[in-house]
Amino acid sequence: MATSALSLTNQLCRFSSEVHFLFINKNFSTPKSTRLISHVWSYSKTTRIPALHSANGYIKEAIEEGEGMVDSDKVRVLKQKIEVLGIKCDDSCFPGQYYHLLCPKCKGGKTMERSLSFNITQDVDVAMWRCFGTSCGWTGQAFADSRMPIAGVNKIFKVKSSKQVTPENVVLEPLGDKLIAYFSERMISEETLRRNAVMQMSGDKYIIAFTYRQNGAIVGCKYRTMEKRFWQEKDTRKWLYGIDDINEATEIIIVEGEIDKLSVEEAGFRNCVSVPGGAPQIVSAKDLPSIQKDRAYQYLWNSKEYLDKLSRIVLATDSDTSGRSLAEELARRLGKERCWVVRWPKKDDSRCFKDANEVLKCLGPAALKEVIQTAEKYEACQLHRLN
Repeated sequence: MATSALSLTNQLCRFSSEVHFLFINKNFSTPKSTRLISHVWSYSKTTRIPALHSANGYIKEAIEEGEGMVDSDKVRVLKQKIEVLGIKCDDSCFPGQYYHLLCPKCKGGKTMERSLSFNITQDVDVAMWRCFGTSCGWTGQAFADSRMPIAGVNKIFKVKSSKQVTPENVVLEPLGDKLIAYFSERMISEETLRRNAVMQMSGDKYIIAFTYRQNGAIVGCKYRTMEKRFWQEKDTRKWLYGIDDINEATEIIIVEGEIDKLSVEEAGFRNCVSVPGGAPQIVSAKDLPSIQKDRAYQYLWNSKEYLDKLSRIVLATDSDTSGRSLAEELARRLGKERCWVVRWPKKDDSRCFKDANEVLKCLGPAALKEVIQTAEKYEACQLHRLN
């Protein structure tokens, strides 16, 4: 990377040189109208403030755009709101970039760590933050309009591990190199992992923690080993994974697993959610139960206010028998008239690709995007199968 670009970035943003920053977005060209600096941060005990590296030559343009917005009315409103909460953000904090600040709640703990990840969105509508201190986890959002800030102490909570995991009580921490490599093999970028707050168990570098969030707050957690063994937090309300990503959506994609949700995001769709549990073996022959008794699909009823406003729902469940059964059960509850279903491409003469991640790994993001865009009307697809 050019030394001049780094020098410009460090000078304009007053960034520390102690952190390693990685630019990831090799599969897509970025339109000029939305040239953002895509980035992720590497968290460690020596991390203070990120230094940006640009891989596409737009660093200067993005910084200049950021400078132009620093004095806007929206930024001033956002900074006034977060200052009331104790977050110190000076004029070097540009929209569209992430910063490590001192958390006003835990004060960085004993080490005075800058553990608060802070970001003002590129459109300058929202300021978001999350403390990654393992004894804190304070998170929230402030808005440039008249809405009040949402903030609270949402700890990166202690969880009870499975019987095979020791110690019994663990906390969550940012992903380490082992799991980042695991996701990289599946074509999932660090940027996508950070945005979705995918973490790992503290003290066990082989257990993935998918954090379920609503309005930025952690409301549940699902764990996965590299050998595909799963378990979830007990006695927590069931939600769709990625529910915050469909807040303003009128069309969404539903997949069968968290990694498939991340895969669809790599193909360019953020309006995607995953079911939190497994798929049924067969479609029930009984009438639909009442909402109170429909326990296996409570995550749909808990998300009703998000789902009721949708005009188009693309079902991208797995291609196996269980995946097709899940698509039918979802369509029965959501309304078949507004459902579409993907047709996974052929892997060979007798088999189709299994899911979104397999298509992403084998055929790439453009192919996965095309599969989703060419989904068929659910009722027409059912008739075709019957014929």
